[in-house]
Amino acid sequence: MNINIIGHHIEITDAIRAYTSEKIDRAVRHADNVTSVNVILSVDKLNQKAEATVHVRGKDIHVECVDADLYAAVDALADKLSRQMQKHKQKTTEHHHDSPRFAAEP
Repeated sequence: MNINIIGHHIEITDAIRAYTSEKIDRAVRHADNVTSVNVILSVDKLNQKAEATVHVRGKDIHVECVDADLYAAVDALADKLSRQMQKHKQKTTEHHHDSPRFAAEP
């Protein structure tokens, strides 16, 4: 899994990169088939914005969060991403159980 962290109007320090990578790893560790994650951290006047796009097989999941503090924005982003990944995984597992291959034969 590749994690790309990009900064718009902000310099990405080692501390920010490590913190963001750790949070994103925790959020997507339960998901299968994650190919890459793109994270964009940006500053717009007093708002800190964190966006993430997770590329999984068959779908792209996009999450964004805005907060006054960059670390709080990354925390909220990780929480939202975790919920979305669990939702996606639940949909795929439920979908596979409905296939005729798993149906009981009479």
